[in-house]
Amino acid sequence: MDVITFGETMVNFAPGTAGPIETVHTFEKRIAGSETNVSVGLARLGHRVAWVSRLGDDGFGRFVYKTVRGEGVDVSGVIFDPDAPTGLYFKEYLGGGRTQVHYYRRGSAASRLRPGDVDLDRFPQARFLFASGITPALSESCRQTAERAIESAAGRGMTVVFDPNMRRKLWSEDEARPILRRLAAASHLVLPGIDEGEILTGSTDAERIAAELLQGRTQAVVVKLGPEGAYYRTVDGQSGYVAGFRVDQVDEIGAGDAFAAGLMSGLLDDLPLPEAVRRACAMGALAVTGIGDYESLPYRRDLEAFMAGVAQATR
Repeated sequence: MDVITFGETMVNFAPGTAGPIETVHTFEKRIAGSETNVSVGLARLGHRVAWVSRLGDDGFGRFVYKTVRGEGVDVSGVIFDPDAPTGLYFKEYLGGGRTQVHYYRRGSAASRLRPGDVDLDRFPQARFLFASGITPALSESCRQTAERAIESAAGRGMTVVFDPNMRRKLWSEDEARPILRRLAAASHLVLPGIDEGEILTGSTDAERIAAELLQGRTQAVVVKLGPEGAYYRTVDGQSGYVAGFRVDQVDEIGAGDAFAAGLMSGLLDDLPLPEAVRRACAMGALAVTGIGDYESLPYRRDLEAFMAGVAQATR
């Protein structure tokens, strides 16, 4: 196993047309979750990845389970909870590539994750643990689960990658800040966007964000800059900007998850950090070119062609 992830995946209802949700009459059932987006991205690039969570013992939970398993992700650590439902959310396309989400996840099965559910003994060869700031926002038990998993992974010599992934619909900035700062400092690699960096450090400058988050256990910070690319800084003084890739944006959701998958993929392939960041930027760009959280994530051949500027044959 290369990477372990844990956290909530919901059933996502995507509208058939753009516009206010009250005017939309048809929706398509899909799945969506930060950690499964990362998992699928890694699996499509040929890496071995496991996702751990709780799902409702219902049709929606089985749909999530089968979909993730079908993408080649190990789901042996998933628990079906008979006493809580699978979370749901609806998307609303506002035009211009902007998307709004409406959650129906309170009291979901995943919000009942407990520290013992993420059993790293099941995956003794794993090299990375990916954790998201979404999970500790779901409940007290989820916060404890995230803290325990990060400490356990670090104690086993695994590299812990943490994406703050701020969700204002789940908690306020004041609630999130101390917890996200603590989890970031306990992780080896931290991946904030500018918005999250401002919440955590008070700055919107990528270089200052990275410098301030290099504390505790953190060895490197990569600040996501959207279409502009990313800025990285390491504890030993390496730093630099990596240019992004220009694409036509269709759906912005999932770009940060794709970025994380691309970065870990590069590190698993022993690429130098700047090259791994470039792969991450390419994955993030491709993620926004189609509708859906993970559907546009590429397989390795397609990613390499995109990065090389090679157009694929269409007929």
